[in-house]
Amino acid sequence: MAAWLNDPDTVAAIVRALRHVHGDINARYMLTNGTTLAVLLDSLLRAELKNTEVLKLISRVIRSGDFIVTPELSSPSHLTYIYERPGSLRVADVAIVTMDHGTVGSSDIRLRLPSDEE
Repeated sequence: MAAWLNDPDTVAAIVRALRHVHGDINARYMLTNGTTLAVLLDSLLRAELKNTEVLKLISRVIRSGDFIVTPELSSPSHLTYIYERPGSLRVADVAIVTMDHGTVGSSDIRLRLPSDEE
């Protein structure tokens, strides 16, 4: 049974980037068993996407509801970008500021696609 997606274009872009950087088997494992937002960001940056497209995808992944995000970010949150150096427009990392969890770094945020049973 095929799952219904809120944002299939974003999921497809994530799948393409993970497959491009890590290969098909590893990408499947990462999508079904989970990966960190840090690894996803690194994969997107290495997948020859424009920086602006990477930022849009990261924001969409977190907000689309297509991925299970741990810890759950149910309270109001703000995505914070960490740049390579002052004055740079190239993002090196992201963090999420929430009322419930404070600032959560990308390496502490896990993402995965839900299984058919969920």
